[in-house]
Amino acid sequence: MTSARTGVTRMVVSSTNPVKLRAAERGVRAVLPGVELEFVAAAVDSGVAEQPSSDAETLRGAENRARAARDAAPGADYWFGLEGGVEDSPRGMLTFAWIVVLDCDGRVGRARSAAFVLPEAVAARVRDGMELGHADDEVFARRDSKRHDGAIGLLTQGALDRAGLYAPAVTAAMIPFLNPGFYPPAE
Repeated sequence: MTSARTGVTRMVVSSTNPVKLRAAERGVRAVLPGVELEFVAAAVDSGVAEQPSSDAETLRGAENRARAARDAAPGADYWFGLEGGVEDSPRGMLTFAWIVVLDCDGRVGRARSAAFVLPEAVAARVRDGMELGHADDEVFARRDSKRHDGAIGLLTQGALDRAGLYAPAVTAAMIPFLNPGFYPPAE
């Protein structure tokens, strides 16, 4: 799990959004507390819509981001793709994130965050083509909420923020790397 060159495990996160960087760091540190880690941001494209509108599209965006991060920084040990998305359901519009982690041995970890129903005032704007963060900013009179607390933070009055929502999914996506005997390389 550690680079032989430096003794530091290098993690590349496919975003410059501080929320995604914090989520990756929290999630990994939960399972690798004694390992020296270096987190690097990589500005990469997800290859999907700015606002993914289905579970499948959101997963595809996370997979694309992880692969693009690997292409951008091939000397790392792990590459993370974090992609937030929405999907209409019979109970309302859900929001969630997919996390995909690749390692230098060809293993892949995937996990989805918890999901919750958005208020209809936000969901209606998203259905009309607005990205969720912009819809949140408009409805809640905030600025750049997706780089801070996100919809979950706004709706829970700060009890849970976006990084806190994503971090357990990052931890779950690390399972194949913690248990390599059960998860052979896939790529």
